[in-house]
Amino acid sequence: MTFQPLILSSGNVGWSFLIRTREAQEAAFENSAAIQSKSNYFLENIQSVASAAELVVDRRLLEVTLGAFGLDEDIDNRFFIEKVLVEGTRSDDAFANKLADKRYFALSEALSFDLEPPNTVLSTFGPEIVSRYSTRQFEKAVGNQDENLRLALGFERELNELIEKGRSLDGAWFTIMGTPPIRAVFEAALGLPTQIGALDIDRQLSIFKDKLLQVFGTNDPNQLIQADQQERLVRLFLLRSDTNQANLGSSSGRVALSLLQANT
Repeated sequence: MTFQPLILSSGNVGWSFLIRTREAQEAAFENSAAIQSKSNYFLENIQSVASAAELVVDRRLLEVTLGAFGLDEDIDNRFFIEKVLVEGTRSDDAFANKLADKRYFALSEALSFDLEPPNTVLSTFGPEIVSRYSTRQFEKAVGNQDENLRLALGFERELNELIEKGRSLDGAWFTIMGTPPIRAVFEAALGLPTQIGALDIDRQLSIFKDKLLQVFGTNDPNQLIQADQQERLVRLFLLRSDTNQANLGSSSGRVALSLLQANT
């Protein structure tokens, strides 16, 4: 039987319960038969993989690798993923550097098939990827019940990884804007509509900076290193997401009522 996380409620109430029980729930999830089977296979075989071509032909290895970076949906896009991996990240013209979604850059950088030898042959690589995979799969299982809680769970990890890399002010924002899960949290928490994604990238950058400054007193996401600041942003995200959904439901109800009245 597949382990299902226990989610009592949505929004901040559900978040509080999930945080209190997270450690125990994650441990139970990690020890489930399905996760253990996939993790063990990965650990036993990944060090023999020395090229992108060898990785993409092994579906079980590829599943764990992609899942560790939140790219589960690309499991059947073998040729696309191989191109991302083969070209690496060191060249400005590398495919991963041209993609708007920065998760592909993170994937290619972690495996480093443009180096000799690639990171896949290192003894530390397997455990690191398996740990990432288990964490993200737990988040995914949470998301099967509540997508907003999934985004909230991943936010702290993703933001801290970004801060640890020490990117410049604009570099940090471009990474946020190019990473769909973390962007979604910032957008909702700052009260921004998803439609701003259609604007010129420099205009988007200006909007994000201005809104963060208004709400947190800084326009630099690197300054959100304190746990209480991250928690505040997550709770704003959950509150505003719930409010937006309620307003959407109310609006849909009014539209439906209007249509019914028009046909009476």
